[in-house]
Amino acid sequence: MIKIKISDLLGKNKMTQSALARQAHIRPATVSKMYYEEIKRIDVKHLNNICKVFNCEISELLEYIPDKEKTSI
Repeated sequence: MIKIKISDLLGKNKMTQSALARQAHIRPATVSKMYYEEIKRIDVKHLNNICKVFNCEISELLEYIPDKEKTSI
């Protein structure tokens, strides 16, 4: 699974979702879906804009967490 670390970055930078939406030119509803990790697809342009706002690398925004293996019983 891919973890979207918007909440971590917002907290670290003491920024609100609405401020990020304004600065990154992203709809507030889209930022909210990212924040709660409910979004299914992320536009590369949005990732670029968020990285610009936070002056961060993509690895600070997204994290890959391997899925747990299902065991057969």
